[in-house]
Amino acid sequence: MSVTTRRELRERRHLRVRRKVSGTPERPRLCVQRSLGQIYAQLIDDAQGKTLASASTLAKDLKAALKGNGGNKAAAEAVGKALAAKALKLGVKQVVFDRGGYRYHGRVLALADAARKGGLSF
Repeated sequence: MSVTTRRELRERRHLRVRRKVSGTPERPRLCVQRSLGQIYAQLIDDAQGKTLASASTLAKDLKAALKGNGGNKAAAEAVGKALAAKALKLGVKQVVFDRGGYRYHGRVLALADAARKGGLSF
């Protein structure tokens, strides 16, 4: 009898998503990772295996603005806006969204909507 943890179930869902979603130099993958107190996002070019840009609630500029509370929707929106700004500086306007096995609601949805408002399309 095997015990399946919530983390293992999320990793299985993420692998199912990753079978279909892959980043290219023209259209990198926007990957989301969240924990109880933080949220992280990266733009990844899977063809070269490189991270093009990243943003998180632990970045100095965002951490000061959020006053240490990185586990809410407002923090996710700030990360989405910051990542969109970095992407536009790199000339990236289109991305594919990788929700990381998380449900598309709450903080993940807030980050995606903020990235869209920031100029990214997916």
